[in-house]
Amino acid sequence: MGTLAQVNLSEKTLEIRLKGDWTSTQKLPAFQDMVADLKAAASLTEIRFNTAHLTAWDSSAAVFLFNLYKYCASRDITFNDAGLPQGIKKLVGLAAAVPEKKDSKTPPEKQSLLKAAEKKYRDMISSIKTTLAFTGDIAMAVLRLIQGRSSMRRSVLIFQIQECSSRALPIVSLISFLVGLILAFIGAVQLMMFGAQIYVASLVGIAMIRVMGAVMTGVIMAGRTGAAFAAQIGTMEINEEVDALKTLGISPMDYLVLPRLLALAVTMPLLCLYADLMGVAGGMAVGVFMLDLNVMEYFNMTKHSVSLADFGIGIFQSIVFGILVAVSGCLRGLQCSRSASAVGSAATSAVVTSIVAIVIATALITLICSIVGI
Repeated sequence: MGTLAQVNLSEKTLEIRLKGDWTSTQKLPAFQDMVADLKAAASLTEIRFNTAHLTAWDSSAAVFLFNLYKYCASRDITFNDAGLPQGIKKLVGLAAAVPEKKDSKTPPEKQSLLKAAEKKYRDMISSIKTTLAFTGDIAMAVLRLIQGRSSMRRSVLIFQIQECSSRALPIVSLISFLVGLILAFIGAVQLMMFGAQIYVASLVGIAMIRVMGAVMTGVIMAGRTGAAFAAQIGTMEINEEVDALKTLGISPMDYLVLPRLLALAVTMPLLCLYADLMGVAGGMAVGVFMLDLNVMEYFNMTKHSVSLADFGIGIFQSIVFGILVAVSGCLRGLQCSRSASAVGSAATSAVVTSIVAIVIATALITLICSIVGI
């Protein structure tokens, strides 16, 4: 059992003698009782310790003495730890070196609607500036690559192309086939009222090849690859690997961002073509098995309805979406703060940013094509 005794060496100095077993398995003195005795000594300026008869101790003793240390600090009483064991002195010193977070227990400050709107506006302006600066850094990295001065490694580029292409085929196949099937089924329900089932091929072909193939591939890659980019780079940021690259004189834009950007820009058109094929196959499944259309009849109608311009618009959109997904993932990864939960937040933010950018880009490209007349 652990005990303590208080011995007044003088009016201003108190010696605390720790005796016995001060471990968590033993009954220890209550800290509040000792504080009550200390408050009674108004002239006390120093506390010393005597542990000659202390037989054993663990973290319970360290916690007790750290609480005493905080009490002494709040009352301007000198905490003289010369008589404590070396291990306890180190534990108390380590605990005292790490201050308690002031905002961990206080509720968030209430803001007026105007203050909250101002904060949102400032955050938005800061985000726009960061995005523009990051875009400029990417442009400089591409310029260095063209001039042959980039530190990008080919092996990293090849690995990223492999990760973004063949390993994404299963999920792209499934989603694109189902999207084509759903479009054909919805169109068939309406077209059957007019006996125009054959135009299901036109509906699915134009929708998939012009827009939906690229959009669905972009959304899939945002959730699969964009989040992976953010998590990978965010983990490197936490482990200070990005700082190590900068210290070695290697640009993170060249080594980390550029290979991922080029990999998605190269593989997205190929994945988009594959998604178009699977979407048309899904629509053909509905046309053949539900509408009793002939396979060649469906194929010829699709060929007649879809133009080369539709293919070009879809391919162009896929390249734009690939760049947007790569930029969003890398940007959120480099912005990742150094905490355990920050990686998940960066991955989530990358997916949300990518999808929003894809939707906005789709609307802008569709509007431009409508104005031009394509």
